[in-house]
Amino acid sequence: MKNIALATMAVGAALVASHTASAENVHTSAIQNLLSAYETALNAQDTDTIVGLYADDGVFMPQHSLPQVGIHDIRAAYDNVFTAITLDIEFAIDEIGLLSDDWAFARTRSEGTVRINATGDSGPEANQELFLFQRTDGNTWQIARYIFSTTNPPRG
Repeated sequence: MKNIALATMAVGAALVASHTASAENVHTSAIQNLLSAYETALNAQDTDTIVGLYADDGVFMPQHSLPQVGIHDIRAAYDNVFTAITLDIEFAIDEIGLLSDDWAFARTRSEGTVRINATGDSGPEANQELFLFQRTDGNTWQIARYIFSTTNPPRG
């Protein structure tokens, strides 16, 4: 009887672990898709799509700038970015972690080129990024916070 109880507990634990891993894979996949959509929108200078990826109270924290809080400020910031530069970059996802049922993070790197629109000059672009995601009532992951910093040497 003791062996049956232990076997039943082991099967139950395996099922719970399997369900947890499956749910984690679904969330990780959704976040990977969100990051891919973000990359595509950055390269296309598509502010509308980018804004749609952020939570309503999202925060965009670009390097050398104050945080941009909320959709209105985030839209204005990306419009300003796309007026100044054109990006051609690719993201590499280093890590995605679930913090709870409704919060997750991703650590990424991006690399490619940037063109200064005013001059036409271009050069290498490389950053490290940290995203914090929140799952909304509609069961959709959105960017809650995003910060990045360059990994390039200073331009001079």
